[in-house]
This record gives sequence, structure tokens and C-alpha cells, in this order.
Amino acid sequence: MVSKAQILKGITVTLHQLTKTGVDGFNEAIYTDTPVDVENVLVAPASSQEVIDAQNLWGKKAVYTLAIPKGDTHEWEGQIVEFFGARWRTFGYATKGIDDLIPLDWNTKVQVERYG
Repeated sequence: MVSKAQILKGITVTLHQLTKTGVDGFNEAIYTDTPVDVENVLVAPASSQEVIDAQNLWGKKAVYTLAIPKGDTHEWEGQIVEFFGARWRTFGYATKGIDDLIPLDWNTKVQVERYG
């Protein structure tokens, strides 16, 4: 018998990690963009309720919700991601569950809006 964890498989998304590397002449932060491929990320369309909630809370239009695999240590809040041939920006807080209480391979969710 095949388990659900073996049936569900996410896609690879490119996460653009911004790292502060200094400040410019106006005392504004300078960042370095480091693209990182993250495998097995589930991508689901945002529900109509999630779209309304995101508009009310953040003033942003949620398009997709990403489910991040357990054990991932990347920073997901306010980052640029690429998948489906487009660029997206995460917004809001990444919500995380307790690994042992979640049966499948994903335990963190973050929403994205269209970017660029």
C-alpha cells in the first residue's frame, strides 16, 4: 500500500535570500541576493477566505499559499520566490506547526502575492 506522503510531492521553488552586507552613503542597507532552490514545496491557490483575510490584514492580494517542508531553516517572510515561471513575494507571517503532530512532510505555510 502506498502512503499519502509518497503520493504528494511538491515542486522546486527558487527562494531569493536577501542578506544585509553593509550600508550605503545615505545609511541605507545594502543587500546581497542569493538564490536557493528549495525542493518539495507544495503550492496551492489561496482560498477566497484567505484572499479576503490577506486584504484586510496586510492590504495584499494572496494568490498562492506555499507549504514548506519540515526541517527547512530558510527565512521566508518578505522574500522573493520564483515558480511557475513568475516572481512572487511572500508576505505576512510564516505559520509553523509542531513537526510531531503533523503527519505529512510539510509544517510551515506562507502566502505569496504577484511580484514584478
